[in-house]
Amino acid sequence: RAGEDRTSDPQYAQQVQALQAKLQILDRQRREVLAQMQQLLGRSETLQDFLQQELGAWRERQQRACLGATVDTRLRPLETWFTELGQGLFQLLQLLRALGDLRQKVTYERDPLKAETPLLEQRLRELLIYLLQRAFVVEQQPSMPNACKRPLVLRTASKFSVRARLLVCLHDRNHRMEAKIHIDRSGPPGFRKFNILTSNSKTLLAGDSPQDGLICDFQYLTLKEQKDSRSGKGSKGAGEGPLVVTEELHLITFTLAYAYCGLELELETSTLPFVIISNNNQLSSAWASILWFNMLSTDPKASGTPPWPCAAPHCPRPCCSPPRLPLPWSWCPDQQFFSTPPPAPWPRLAEVLSWQFESVAERGLSREHLLMLAEKLFGKA
Repeated sequence: RAGEDRTSDPQYAQQVQALQAKLQILDRQRREVLAQMQQLLGRSETLQDFLQQELGAWRERQQRACLGATVDTRLRPLETWFTELGQGLFQLLQLLRALGDLRQKVTYERDPLKAETPLLEQRLRELLIYLLQRAFVVEQQPSMPNACKRPLVLRTASKFSVRARLLVCLHDRNHRMEAKIHIDRSGPPGFRKFNILTSNSKTLLAGDSPQDGLICDFQYLTLKEQKDSRSGKGSKGAGEGPLVVTEELHLITFTLAYAYCGLELELETSTLPFVIISNNNQLSSAWASILWFNMLSTDPKASGTPPWPCAAPHCPRPCCSPPRLPLPWSWCPDQQFFSTPPPAPWPRLAEVLSWQFESVAERGLSREHLLMLAEKLFGKA
């Protein structure tokens, strides 16, 4: 009956005791699940740090490959690792949402799901955003066909191609992921301005097989200088004024509208800096700028410190370079690098010259070759 005190009822007391025992088991199980998720997130952060180092090393190898070095720039291992980690994190996100639904159905005083689930989900989302932002990379730097192994030098009115790849091969097939390209979104003042002809947007597509990954391949692009752009005959003053056209560094930026499992964000990545010329007479000067920038740009503050150990065969001069360090994740190159270009140490220049020779003749420069070049530049020791 209503209002009746049932505390003295043995059957009622037995039911209450059984319910309390079930709540204790439920509470313990929820705390165990949350503790295991905390451990998994900690391991995921450790793995993400490892991937950061590996991707940084890949970016450095790609930069060296653009200079003619023979290095491995395949992305398949990284793509596998990024995808596996992303898949695990998205599964944890779905589990957290299921736990949130469970809390709506059954909750109690001091329910750990109420306090810890929102914090775990926030931490998990931050991990996913961090991973996805770094998983969007430029796989093929801007290059013209038949460019004599000289990427990063483009000519107006000539076709070129560039390709980006998303290393996390997870996408919602019902969502159209559109990638766009922009040139010099925030370019330095005084530089020439260009428009990208043909379409500057494309849907990110999966390859013909699951192993091909998610790629965005822009081909047959051309550049046209804007009418209100400054004259291409700029001269370099004493640290001021516009640079000559072969020292202007330009960037193409990719943006991608990504969506998967309820997570939506815009991803962004940029190419290495490149030079735009209008005729073939400027090709040698432009390529010299690309070589000089990429030799010295991994650590702009350390102008006298090589960014990689000297590996030139039989280098005639001592090299005191420190151990190689990976490029940072978000590398923001200085497009006005040539306003005050730093000098290049000979060991580094010798290595790059050897790469250049090897990329054409299939063998590097010998000790005698390098010694001859050093004597021409510096005189006999």
